[in-house]
Amino acid sequence: MLTESELSGPKKTVVIIDDDRNILELTSLILARSGFQPYVTDRVHEGFEFISRYSPELVLLDYMMPDMDGLSALQQIKNRFPDTYVVMFTGRGNEEIAVELMKSGASEYILKPFNNRNLVERLENVLRIREIELHNRDLQKQQEHLLSEIEQWNLELQKRVREKSESLQNAQKEIAQSEKLAAMGYLSAGMAHEIRNPLNSISLFVQLMRQTTTEPEQLEHQAKILKEVDRIDSIIRKLLDASRRTRVISSKVQINQVIDNAIEAFLPQIENRKIDVDRLYHCIPPPITADPTELEQIFTNLFLNALDAMGHGGRLAIEVFEKDGHVVVRVSDSGTGIAEDALSSIFEPFFSTKNRGIGMGLPVAQRITRMYEGKMEVEHSSPVGTTFRLEFPVSS
Repeated sequence: MLTESELSGPKKTVVIIDDDRNILELTSLILARSGFQPYVTDRVHEGFEFISRYSPELVLLDYMMPDMDGLSALQQIKNRFPDTYVVMFTGRGNEEIAVELMKSGASEYILKPFNNRNLVERLENVLRIREIELHNRDLQKQQEHLLSEIEQWNLELQKRVREKSESLQNAQKEIAQSEKLAAMGYLSAGMAHEIRNPLNSISLFVQLMRQTTTEPEQLEHQAKILKEVDRIDSIIRKLLDASRRTRVISSKVQINQVIDNAIEAFLPQIENRKIDVDRLYHCIPPPITADPTELEQIFTNLFLNALDAMGHGGRLAIEVFEKDGHVVVRVSDSGTGIAEDALSSIFEPFFSTKNRGIGMGLPVAQRITRMYEGKMEVEHSSPVGTTFRLEFPVSS
């Protein structure tokens, strides 16, 4: 029989489907007195409507129904209402059918005629089994949910580990590049004095030549030589300053002017090699905070590489525009491009594809770009040319 707590709690709902009116009345009376809430019908389809409406814990279903056989009705109930357990009524001598029904999903079978007390006890037993099975099903769902969450956590963890590993690899690569650049810095500081001595001699000899030259063209060439000597001397001073102190830059620089100055140094080569230069300045770019000499060194290295890649004839294009608070510069050439297997190494110090190159031009250019919180990358490279893209934040 139902316990006191069960009797005081919500009644267990039972739908009884049987074409025998006497069975319906008797069963309904017995179950109502035992604390159940019965709903009765003599048609299977109406029974489906009751199940859908009341969501009963149990269904008592007669195997021999006029509008549908018990096996088909049982299968439909199990498919449509999996939380409703079915107890089958069968006549005596139908034990084989009862076994088949149990295999098809029935929770219990009761032979007619039945004992009143036995009916209630067996239904209560089915309810206990149902409660255990539904609880186990909930636990299984919770377990599956937890396993799914754990799997998601594992995937997220793997993603984070992968991202951290990539960041670490990039950091290690940058450290290695910094160490190479630092070694180059020490070397540069040591060689600066030795370089400046012959540089001073060149400057003195050119000045002596200017005192004895009257031809305007010669004077112009000598003036350009002195200008380049001063530029080299300025670069050497910058290298020494960078190795001695922390740099504080407050200059507001128009990058298009820096580019024009860098191009001017290559004009004799550009004219001799018949290179077309296109300056596509889409706007007057806002100023950026930087040292103009160091910025000019970036473009000097890029233009030198572009001219070497093009040889005789070709096109050098410089595009300048503003986007999302950054000044963007594209430097494109019509040279032979960069080999695909070399693209990942071109910014590494001392890596060079040239016979006479030392592999410091692009690493230094990228380092200077990063010093000003900028970005430098190869946007495109193919056998018909290469495009470098640079971005610098606009001065606040």
